[in-house]
Amino acid sequence: MGSLDTNPTAFSAFGDDARGFQPLNADDVRSYLHKAVDFISDYYKSVEYLPVLPDVKPGYLRNELRSAPPTSSAPFDVTMKELRASVVPGMTHWASPNFFAFFPSTNSAAAIAGDLIASAMNTVGFTWQAAPAATEMEVLALDWLAQLLRLPPSFMNHTGAAGRGTGGGVILGTTSEAMLVTLVAARDAALSRSGSQGVSGLPRLAVYAADQTHSTFFKACRLAGFDPANIRSIPTGPETDYALDPARLLEVMQADVDAGLVPTYVCATVGTTSSNAVDPVGAIADVAAVFNAWVHIDAAYAGSACICPEFRHHLDGVERVDSISMSPHKWLLTCLDCTCLWVRDTHRLTDSLETNPEYLKNDASESGNVTDLKDMQVGVGRRFRGLKLWMVMRTYGSAKLQEHIRSDVAMAKMFEDAVRDDDRFEVVVPRNFALVCFRIKPHGGGGMTEEDADEANRELMERLNRTGKAYLAHTVVGDRFVLRFAVGSSLQEERHVRSACELINKTTTEIMQEQIVVE
Repeated sequence: MGSLDTNPTAFSAFGDDARGFQPLNADDVRSYLHKAVDFISDYYKSVEYLPVLPDVKPGYLRNELRSAPPTSSAPFDVTMKELRASVVPGMTHWASPNFFAFFPSTNSAAAIAGDLIASAMNTVGFTWQAAPAATEMEVLALDWLAQLLRLPPSFMNHTGAAGRGTGGGVILGTTSEAMLVTLVAARDAALSRSGSQGVSGLPRLAVYAADQTHSTFFKACRLAGFDPANIRSIPTGPETDYALDPARLLEVMQADVDAGLVPTYVCATVGTTSSNAVDPVGAIADVAAVFNAWVHIDAAYAGSACICPEFRHHLDGVERVDSISMSPHKWLLTCLDCTCLWVRDTHRLTDSLETNPEYLKNDASESGNVTDLKDMQVGVGRRFRGLKLWMVMRTYGSAKLQEHIRSDVAMAKMFEDAVRDDDRFEVVVPRNFALVCFRIKPHGGGGMTEEDADEANRELMERLNRTGKAYLAHTVVGDRFVLRFAVGSSLQEERHVRSACELINKTTTEIMQEQIVVE
């Protein structure tokens, strides 16, 4: 190899600055991060006073900021000034204690610190060798959380004196990914079991879930190659509190077998998005076992509650399922993105997802003593997600995490009691966790029909959200328009729930008085 020119001016692009561009200059790192941390701290102190929903129109930000990237650099203070002036006013504030929509997106000081440090280290942990500590931290954090959930040892990466177990876990970005990778593993197992040559048997595979299952399941099924005609969305109703009926599942699966199809995968949900329904895990697993179908539990939201003994029964029967996922970024104080997936047999996952290019081969991987987490996900590269989850559990401990869950549930019960005490409203489905589904109910004496009630509830939601003092979302349960009141924002206190209650009562009174005037 020839020698390099030792005269820096011969190829310097930095003019008189001999140091050149230093994006990780130590003084800049300290200065920028101090300013960012000050911004974060101030944001959390003030967020409850900001409108939860922004008053902006689509495309507003392009009018606020440059439409083309700058050529010249600018002081970091200028960047922060534009963030405050243009970005913050356009944010929906999920961190606000007045946010009651969807499900919570919880956070904590420990999680933010963990994510910051992980971002600074910026590891790409596709193999154990590429990031030994990051890989082992993820394994440890998953085993800790599995113990808090009292998952059977078969789901853990290590089983004590017995050494390495057959099961294990991986931290993914979202539940969608957890569903997709397990669907692919179940698909391949079913094809192999049925003697299919390649994917020739794919059109015969069938998958099952309740109609309350998250829409991402049906999307993941299509991505995994299942024929949409063989994706069964099984109707539910008030007789099962909108949970999947095992008897109905058995009937549908048997009918498919009789028609020459191969039952492949059943998704059971613990805490559905619309109504927090809980599918009976054990009974569903028993039905699926008749057909040798894979069973996955989606406990994205409510799984966090199962660290509390009083909610753990919702997972009864988990020892008979093939996989389970839950998302600490929803309710366990760990910022996005963090979805934990456990499988009883990691080989069923890695057999479908493994990649082994020459440039990633190494002694540790070849030894069989480690699981390269790239082989349990769709992509290859991966973030150091395990650090923030470990820091949350290590910093707060199980007692405080349980206290956090119980506090949210207590506040939800307080809201539910207030709704039940007001005869203008009804609670539509039982409250299982910290979500209350309620509505203005029809009043026969006042001539309010079901259609009128739906319109009144829609109007109630829109008026509440326009105030900026609260944000609620809706769903449809049993063909009825229903409001969802989800407690759980990390900054929420009783006073915020009471304030929302008062706002709901006041706004409902205004709507009903206007209806009387019209009549």
